[in-house]
Amino acid sequence: MVWLVIVLSLIVTWVVSLCKIFCGSCSLSKATFLNNGETVQKKNILLIVAHPDDESMFFSPTINYLTSRGHNLHVLCLSIGNADGKGNVRKDEFYQACAVLKVPLQQVKILDHPDLQDGFGQLWSHNLLAKVIEGEVTKHGIGIDLV
Repeated sequence: MVWLVIVLSLIVTWVVSLCKIFCGSCSLSKATFLNNGETVQKKNILLIVAHPDDESMFFSPTINYLTSRGHNLHVLCLSIGNADGKGNVRKDEFYQACAVLKVPLQQVKILDHPDLQDGFGQLWSHNLLAKVIEGEVTKHGIGIDLV
């Protein structure tokens, strides 16, 4: 039941993100045209995924859009996806996928925290997640526009 809620939450977040991006792309093109080709202000963005392969299965269009617009994208993966004992393989695949998606590897981070392990029945602490995410937001200046 918990996994269903998590999956539905991810899907809703993904759909909303895509809608925002596609609606924003219309106004972005118009803004660029009206500014005689000048670029719009870039942003620091943090994409958070739960497991390796989420970046590819759910967010590759979002990542492609953001990197193509020159935004400073950071990707945080909250686990190595070791539920089936292949965490190191999945970790390597995650880094490879991010490289293919043109996210600089120094802007990619994958956690292997003992309290954030993958698997059915594993519950993650909301407080721990908030602390980890807050640290990444602060570290990378997320929400601060680039000049």
